[in-house]
Amino acid sequence: MIINKSKSAFKTIAEVAEELGVATHVLRFWETKFNQIRPMKATGGRRYYRPDDVEILKLIKSLLYDNRYTIEGAQRYIKEKGLKNLLGNGEIQKDFFEEKVTEAAEPQITQSAPQFNKAVLSQVADAVDALKELRKKLSNL
Repeated sequence: MIINKSKSAFKTIAEVAEELGVATHVLRFWETKFNQIRPMKATGGRRYYRPDDVEILKLIKSLLYDNRYTIEGAQRYIKEKGLKNLLGNGEIQKDFFEEKVTEAAEPQITQSAPQFNKAVLSQVADAVDALKELRKKLSNL
């Protein structure tokens, strides 16, 4: 049973599996084979798929099930054609195709995230500072 959600709402693995007509273990397997699939993971490992992830999964399903590509063939096809070209500009988020955040990138905590209270943001900032210190100590070994 799919609940009507906003097009931009995150979906659980069960919702995506039902929408695509595949089992949840298939989606987990595809995650291991296609690095383009990057669902958000909450504590406890619960996956939340963005609309962009769902579009990529639809493409992968089409390549594997409709066009009968092997996993390796689908990987090669996506690499050769480019994910952005295959999905088009449509409603894919602009930043989705940018490179992953590198290890040296500094996390930014801003006031543009009103869903987090200041105490949580402060704890996160403290944890980031502690990790930076630990990285410095480890690099000096």
